[in-house]
Order: sequence, then C-alpha cells, then structure tokens
Amino acid sequence: MNVTAHIESVYAEVRRRNPGEAEFHQAAAEVLESLAPALERHPEYADSGILERLCEPERQLMFRVPWVDDQGAVRVNRGFRVEFNSALGPYKGGLRFHPSVNLGIVKFLGFEQIFKNALTGMGIGGGKGGSDFDPKGRSDAEIMRFCQSFMTELYRHLGEHTDVPAGDIGVGAREIGYLFGQYKRITNRYESGVLTGKPVAWGGSHARTEATGYGAVFFAQEMLATRGQSFDGRRVVVSGSGNVAVYAVEKVHALGGRVVACSDSTGYLVDEDGIDLELLKEVKEVRRARISAYAEARPSARFSARGSVFDLRCEVALPCATQNELRREDAVALVKNGVRAVAEGANMPCTPEAVEVFREAGVLFGPGKAANAGGVATSALEMQQNAARDTWTFEQTESRLAAVMRDVHTQCRATAEAYGADADDYVLGANVTGFLRVAEAMLAQGVI
Repeated sequence: MNVTAHIESVYAEVRRRNPGEAEFHQAAAEVLESLAPALERHPEYADSGILERLCEPERQLMFRVPWVDDQGAVRVNRGFRVEFNSALGPYKGGLRFHPSVNLGIVKFLGFEQIFKNALTGMGIGGGKGGSDFDPKGRSDAEIMRFCQSFMTELYRHLGEHTDVPAGDIGVGAREIGYLFGQYKRITNRYESGVLTGKPVAWGGSHARTEATGYGAVFFAQEMLATRGQSFDGRRVVVSGSGNVAVYAVEKVHALGGRVVACSDSTGYLVDEDGIDLELLKEVKEVRRARISAYAEARPSARFSARGSVFDLRCEVALPCATQNELRREDAVALVKNGVRAVAEGANMPCTPEAVEVFREAGVLFGPGKAANAGGVATSALEMQQNAARDTWTFEQTESRLAAVMRDVHTQCRATAEAYGADADDYVLGANVTGFLRVAEAMLAQGVI
C-alpha cells in the first residue's frame, strides 16, 4: 500500500464530507500528516479502515435550546455534542458556551480530544460539545434557565459509562452545577460521575480547577529539563486570563518563573513586577471584569488594546486562550525575542505556520493534545473518586497530575525516536502515541 496516497485520500474525504469546517480540516491534517511512519509499520490499521473511522464521529448531535431572558423574551440557541470515539472508554470532553461555537469547532475539539485522552492512559474516549450561547453579561438566573434547557435535551445521551462532559470556555463550576441539577432532576439519579469539574463540596476533585494550567506548566518544565533548564528566573508570557491562564501563572510563579503579561479579548497587560495573582483572580473570577481593570488597580501595570502579548520579550510562552491565536508573525516575534519553549495550554492555539517557525528555530514546542492534557486527566481522576465515593486531598491529586504529565512527556519523546524522528518532535510523538492506543483498541473491537 502507498501510505502517503492513503493518507491523502482520507484527508480529501474529510474535506468533502465536512465542507466549510476549517478548524476540523486543520486538526485532521495536523494528525494525519504525522501518521505515515505508524501506518508503514502497522499496515493492518490501514487495511481495517482505522483512519477513515477515526475521522468520522460515532455520533453528532445538534439541537435547539430555547430559554427565556430576564425581560421575558424567548431566546433560541443551538446546542451540540459530538461523540467522536469510544474505543478506549466513555466519551469525555468539555462543553463550550461561546458565540463562535458551531459544528466545525466542536468537531475539531472532539477530534483533538481523542488523542489527548488516549495520551493520558486513563481509559476515556473523545467527545466535545457546547452552544453558541454567550454567558457574558447574562444574569445567574438567565444562565440557569439556559443550562436547564440545554440539559433537558442532552441528558438522554449522557451517562457515567456513556458520555461524561466537563467545562470549557464559558462553562465553569456555576454552569456545571446548573447542568448537574437538571440532569439529577430529570433522571432521578445522583450520578456524580456524569459531569466533571464539579465543586469539591458535592463530588468534585481537588485540583480540577487548576489542572489544565498546572499541567501545561508541568509539561513545559519537562521540556526545559531536557536541555538542563527550568522555570527558575525565566521570563514568561501567558495569553488569556481565564481558568487555564490564571493557574498557569500560579504554577509558573511557584516554580520560580515570572509571568509578566496576560491578555483577554480586549487587549493585553504588562506588569514587569510580575503578575499579581490575587489581583488577577479578583478581577477575572470575582468581578468578571476586563483585563484593563487590573492595570487600573496596579501602578506597575500597563494595558494595551493594540498588538499582541506575543510581541513581548520572553523565554517561555504559554498560549492559553483559544484556537489559532498565535500566528506566524507572532511566532517570528517570539523567536526574535528569545523564546526557548512554547507549550499550548489551549486547544490548537498555534497555526501550522507558527508551529513550523518554532520547529525551524529549534524552539521546544508542546502541542495542546499533550501539553494541556492535565485537565482531562484530572477529570478522569474525578471520575475515579466518584465511582469509589471517595475524595482525595489536593496534594494527592496534584501529585497524580504531575505524574501523568511526566508520563505523557516521556511517551511523546520515546515514540518520536522509535518512529524515526528527533526526540524533540513532540507533535509526531503525541499524535502517534495517541493514535496507536486508539487504533489497537479499534482493531480489537471489530468494525463498529
């Protein structure tokens, strides 16, 4: 079999079947172009149509979500859940509430989730969901009514052994609480493990809130260690100021680094004294204000509505906001300004052109399916605790998270070398490691 021709044929079919879904096309291309060495060594995967089946979701759900706002007006949003692959376990992946959400976005996220979840070794499949609902500016009562309507349709497709959503952009502990309450009300079952990202008081896991940001930093730490370096004394920039970014800042500071900048959709702030974590949390988590409010409250900080956080001098960059935020020109600026390592805290925040710039410059690059796997790994730990009716301490959970991220890093490097690439090729290492685990399970389970 001509492996290259086979991969090209599969990708052409992805584009034909999914017109206009640019992000899904991008995610599929990024994985498929890494898999030639694996297929050459394992032709049985190609013979069994593993690639064709991997690229087609097992189930795609799209539904109407009607709700009533505080003025009594009826609103209608669209809900999604793409259950992509269950070869390794129940579908697992977050729910995103954001105006940009559409079927293509959800499919790209769900496809990434297959390989990310496989990398953790935790026995969870890949899925993703969400809605084009925008929680910004909405009251708690409006968000509750929306979540209840959303779950009234989605509940029939969920279950702790079937599909286990979590949070993502726009979905935090508040939204998870409303969603779980409606699920419990409809089903008359207290299935703690049907949703993760719950508050600790009623079934959540310690360190889940921190997990994605912490995990990205742990992965970056492992990358730096391969060159005899660490975060100690490093100048770091973080994009975003949501959950992932905030806790990436926290862990960088704990490891001796200094985060000097972060951002939101309105611009970015620079604080040469190092980001004041408590002020950042107060602005973003309590007041739910724009990042400019931080600069107004701290004399050492300045806010800019123009340019990019990636224009700044740094040694480590952690893109933690959203897909395709870091473009080629940003990568060129980072390389020029001395970046040594980039770890994706968000899902696919770097464009393919940006990744190529990093690779050509010899910058350590951790792709999101490896570097931000800490969130879903800790969700799986939450599922374990729910199944056992148990609660672990913060220290226990963080220790497990750190071990998972070390193992993901080790596996990526080992696989890259085993399949003929440089050990620093984390993209190939992550894609092939995840693929092999899923492909072997699919092969064993037959054509389904």
